[in-house]
Amino acid sequence: MEWYMIVAVVGVGMLVGFINTLAGSGSVISLPMLIFLGLPANVANGTNRVAILMQNVVGVTSFHRKKKIDYRRGWFPSLIAVAGSLVGANIAVDLNEDLMEKLIGVVMVVMFFVIIYKPNRWIRENQEIKPGKWWMQVIVFFLIGIYGGLIQAGVGIFLLSALVLSAGYDLVRANALKLLVVLAYTPFALALYIMNDQVWWTYGLILGAGNMIGAFLATKFALHWGPKYIRYILLVMIVVSALKLFGVFELIPF
Repeated sequence: MEWYMIVAVVGVGMLVGFINTLAGSGSVISLPMLIFLGLPANVANGTNRVAILMQNVVGVTSFHRKKKIDYRRGWFPSLIAVAGSLVGANIAVDLNEDLMEKLIGVVMVVMFFVIIYKPNRWIRENQEIKPGKWWMQVIVFFLIGIYGGLIQAGVGIFLLSALVLSAGYDLVRANALKLLVVLAYTPFALALYIMNDQVWWTYGLILGAGNMIGAFLATKFALHWGPKYIRYILLVMIVVSALKLFGVFELIPF
């Protein structure tokens, strides 16, 4: 890989790590980039997990030092998400490459509308919300785990929603715990991708280096303003990436 490509991948990783740590959906940028670099969609999906794992180690460590992670209650959604991620990853490794590209494209279209309608408008810091029923949390986090193991892109927003509405956290604590949940299930999902030869380590480690830097920088900023400023970047990337995955840009080299 040429030096300028390494710089570009690290730069994208920094942006993705920053976005994922503050809010979520950074994988809607890294997944298409890996595909644009020539990786098959299923290999890009597996390779992206390397960067996600490296990023969340940094994010969780930083939030731990700030005492923002509720480990006492966090183990429950983490455990349920791990179980779901194994199901999702098992489905993903057997998906046809073309089907995987279309599935990722559909997810990006959905995320476009989710971001347009500002999902965090109903999330307020320090709001008083009682935890939901335990069985409801099992269902919600198991489904999110399946989705995370299957695709990952956008799982951060779903986790924030579940942690606030189902588990009763405010935005700050939910954002920190979101990283812990993803860190818990990612090694298991990644192991399945590795066993099925769907990880390109060179790209994964280089992207991961950028993700780690981005995650470190993100924890230095207030969690409130981050999503507002990155929303427009996400919208543009989602539109371009979805069009590419649906074959609209077949004649345009990436």
